[in-house]
Amino acid sequence: MSQTQDLPLWVQDREEVLKHDDGVEWRDGERPDYSMTNISLAREKQCNHAEGSLNAIAENLVKTFEMEASFKTNPQQWISVVADKFRMSTNGGKEYTAQDIVDQGTYNLFLENSEHYQASEETFESSYNLFHNAFPNGFHWELIEVVAGPPNVVFKWRHWGTFKGTYKDYQPTGKTIEVIGLSMAKVREDLKVESVEHFFDTNKFLTQLTSGGCPVSH
Repeated sequence: MSQTQDLPLWVQDREEVLKHDDGVEWRDGERPDYSMTNISLAREKQCNHAEGSLNAIAENLVKTFEMEASFKTNPQQWISVVADKFRMSTNGGKEYTAQDIVDQGTYNLFLENSEHYQASEETFESSYNLFHNAFPNGFHWELIEVVAGPPNVVFKWRHWGTFKGTYKDYQPTGKTIEVIGLSMAKVREDLKVESVEHFFDTNKFLTQLTSGGCPVSH
């Protein structure tokens, strides 16, 4: 397909997806506003993919999924995935459903329990607030390169943000924290996701958040 508008909605720009929200059950009662994020992302991203390219299509699909996972509380309204089949895992670990993501949040499912993060003690809301506080200007995501696909779309990605706020009781360093990862998404012919596996160093990410050393004094 040569024209972006001929592509399925879920692989178009996220702002276009947000316009089609009749009846959507939003977590905060209204559609999310990405206006400030879009400005910051445009300034800081490293990759600019050609409109309609496989890289751009895959990036749009992941952004739609991230938006739905964060803000749509009814998985049956997610247009980026095959809701009844969808499974997500990290580093070969447990597989989670779309409903698990709604209930627990992606941070908890990605990070689970470790020295510097206890997913079992966090809720969707508390985990979101914890990382939003650490990265007040956003923790951005971009696709670097599609390595293979479809139907098994393998892609390299980058997550980053400036550590300007506290993480738990740890002081901010003011440095950019960057995570590089690889994911494989199994998609149907219509490009909806049936499953996705993520691979990245969760320990390195959390170590950077606690590298400020001494916790904040109270």
